[in-house]
Amino acid sequence: MKYNAFIGIGSNLGIPSENCEKAIRLLNTVSEIEVVARSSLYESEPVGKTDQNWFVNAAVALKTSLTPEALLDAVFKIEKVFGRKRLEKWGPRVIDLDLLAYEDRVIDSTSLTLPHPEMTKRRFVLLPLSEFAGDYLHPLENKTIRDLLKELPEIPEVIKISSAS
Repeated sequence: MKYNAFIGIGSNLGIPSENCEKAIRLLNTVSEIEVVARSSLYESEPVGKTDQNWFVNAAVALKTSLTPEALLDAVFKIEKVFGRKRLEKWGPRVIDLDLLAYEDRVIDSTSLTLPHPEMTKRRFVLLPLSEFAGDYLHPLENKTIRDLLKELPEIPEVIKISSAS
């Protein structure tokens, strides 16, 4: 059986737009994952630790036969391909892949929280996601991605830098 999931993508080291594109390609190379939709690329101000380069962000929709935990493991393996080391919360990163949602599942375990607990507060997540999943109903907020996006302030700034291909 195939399940729907959303992944948020971000990078602010090296050539961030190329890192995001490569991550999307690598997700598609996992036999149990099919990228079925992707957003444009967006540039956004860093959150939390602001004295660093702006981020390039995107989002993808997947069909997968993996469980949520196995999908998270696959995502971490792709981050390792980039040499990602989790050294500093909100610090710079060559790639960041976040499992945002998996169907309408709500999970709160030591290894995984779904939906992603910060997604409803982040324009740089909701704006890309709204391109293909605006009608997705957040299972805890009981609001669509489009409605959650409308509730967010315009700051920090998020700028579209390329269209989905």
